[in-house]
Amino acid sequence: MTLTSPEKTTTEAAAPLPPADPREHLTSPVTRAALRVQQQLLAGAREYLTGEGFAEMMPPIIGPVTDPGIRGSKQVDLDFYGHKYKLMTSAILYKQASLLAFDKIFCIAPNVRMEPLETANTSRHLAEFHQIDVEMAGASRDQITGVVEALVRHSVGRAIAELPAEFELLGRDTSVFQKLLTEAFGRRTHADAVAELRSGGHPQSADAEIDWQGEVIVSENADRPFFLTDYPKGSRGFYDRESAEQPGVLRNFDLIAPEGYGELCSGSEREFDYGRIVTRMRETGENPAKYGWYLKMVREGIPGSAGFGIGVERFTRYVTGLDAAWQANAFPKLPGRVSP
Repeated sequence: MTLTSPEKTTTEAAAPLPPADPREHLTSPVTRAALRVQQQLLAGAREYLTGEGFAEMMPPIIGPVTDPGIRGSKQVDLDFYGHKYKLMTSAILYKQASLLAFDKIFCIAPNVRMEPLETANTSRHLAEFHQIDVEMAGASRDQITGVVEALVRHSVGRAIAELPAEFELLGRDTSVFQKLLTEAFGRRTHADAVAELRSGGHPQSADAEIDWQGEVIVSENADRPFFLTDYPKGSRGFYDRESAEQPGVLRNFDLIAPEGYGELCSGSEREFDYGRIVTRMRETGENPAKYGWYLKMVREGIPGSAGFGIGVERFTRYVTGLDAAWQANAFPKLPGRVSP
């Protein structure tokens, strides 16, 4: 299969599959251009975050527990010297722990999630992917979404300035980013998105995350990224903090890309009270006994914080106008597809 300059489509089932031969993928002009853009996005993220006083951490990729809030995918177990450990699905628990060393941290690391087979055709899911993860002690949701917005704007601006030839090869008109670069990102609540989807005939549950097709629908007509806020309690993990003013509503958010690209980033204010965390664990079906090291740390005291994770491949896909997230990964692993 020879890759050509992609045209964006929101018909996700039409997304191409990766070639079986890594050489064909890695030598494709599209892959090379996309990965160059990705390098500029990552360089821009590091440049912005270090300039704002964030320390870069190197999180573990294995541990006794990992993020349980992984939306239908499965965790990967391994034998760690006779103990059952997990590959990291995200660094959330270790990001909170890292605030014992630094007040503001970030990391760029791989994550592994055994996604359901049906996600192979969503254009957005990989079994192995990377995230830019950020955590900030004492931050509110408004403060951390400000960091998200500034990081995205800085990174996209840098990539556009440095790589005009790559964007031309990819057929991506960079004028579509004018509002991203010059105007504040929008905000909408989960309840508003549910109402819009239902009015358009999409059967979105009011008690669950916006489903994958729903994300495409709500983002199709946007002209710049926007934050989707206030997910209902029970739709996310135990670490998302519940609003004191609106019981049952979480102080969290997703960043939704325009043009039908869907979610780029999830984040929240974090729960840090021992009693509330244990209660939330039980409410979400988690066994607190599995989280011994984490709960001991929480009991002894951790800072309140807010943070987020941006999917690197999804971010790259949006900026470059690619058809699928795997095109922004040098060695893509799609759900259910055996690959090098």
